[in-house]
Amino acid sequence: MTELEDQAWRGFLYAHDRIWREVEAGLAPLGVSMAEYSVLALLGEAGRDGMRMSELAKRRVMSTGGFTRLADRLERRGLIERRRSADDGRGFEAVLTRDGRALLRKAWKQQHGDLRRLFFDRLDEDDLSNLATVWARLAIEDDGAPS
Repeated sequence: MTELEDQAWRGFLYAHDRIWREVEAGLAPLGVSMAEYSVLALLGEAGRDGMRMSELAKRRVMSTGGFTRLADRLERRGLIERRRSADDGRGFEAVLTRDGRALLRKAWKQQHGDLRRLFFDRLDEDDLSNLATVWARLAIEDDGAPS
């Protein structure tokens, strides 16, 4: 690697690790892990109809088994409910429960404050635009090739 490549790569790893850890620490008093929060957030974005379990697993980039265990934990805690799909009756959809929505509102507020402090307030519009361009360039399409 060139010196610039090394700085860019190490900087990304350091920033990701530091921000991840601090956001995770902010969520800990709410009793929710980053993995659990990400599922609750996806379901919050999906609305009252929820999302198919298979789509949640895909968007979380988890194995089916790992995701099923995570969903089991959330369901036992009363944060999500699984329902047979109304569309075809074969699959299952996950929806937030009232308790899940309440926890998500608290977690969103906490996470957004942490992201503002750790990330957004340290960057200007040009920085954010450049990062958005970089992330889009590095996005992996379904066929595994960069977009």
